[in-house]
Amino acid sequence: MDKNSKITSLSRAPSIPSREEAEDAVRTILAWIGEDPGREGLLETPRRFIDAYKEFFKGYNEDGVDVLSKTFSEVGGYDDLVLLKDIQFNSFCEHHMIPFIGKAHVAYLPSNRVVGISKIARLVDIYAQRLQTQETMTAEIANALSQSLNPRGVAIILDAEHMCMSLRGVKKDQVSTITTRFTGEFETNEALRDRFMKLTNN
Repeated sequence: MDKNSKITSLSRAPSIPSREEAEDAVRTILAWIGEDPGREGLLETPRRFIDAYKEFFKGYNEDGVDVLSKTFSEVGGYDDLVLLKDIQFNSFCEHHMIPFIGKAHVAYLPSNRVVGISKIARLVDIYAQRLQTQETMTAEIANALSQSLNPRGVAIILDAEHMCMSLRGVKKDQVSTITTRFTGEFETNEALRDRFMKLTNN
């Protein structure tokens, strides 16, 4: 993107409302659903709501690639599967702003460097703590791992229940939505992919 394109893009970016404006918007919604924003039980709700949303969506203030920037090469020649399974996450559907909750299974095949395992869990959180579709979140995790570690392959499974389906619309609960992404050797080596699936009980 050239300099002029960047300036045009920035000029079109929406301004961020103040906290007071955000809290007023919550009061408007409370009134719209038929509540009295001035009653005792709701007086502090706008403040609490904004505090909660600031926590829910803190992933916008972090970069998935940056969190993987510190890597290690002293691994004793280890070059096999690195897998973290059952990483719990909570995210919000971008279509209804209702949670979807599930587990991530994340694996990679190191080329010459590895990353601290806590950073992989943090990576999942960064992308979960944004308005999301599960498909996009799956791809973003895989892309960040590939870009940061240059591994021989990446395997991702997300398994989640979407409250926008459980609590509204068709109202079908306990339905698992599963998304996957396989790159490199995981994509070309069926035996390796099967091993990943068995290790994650999928």
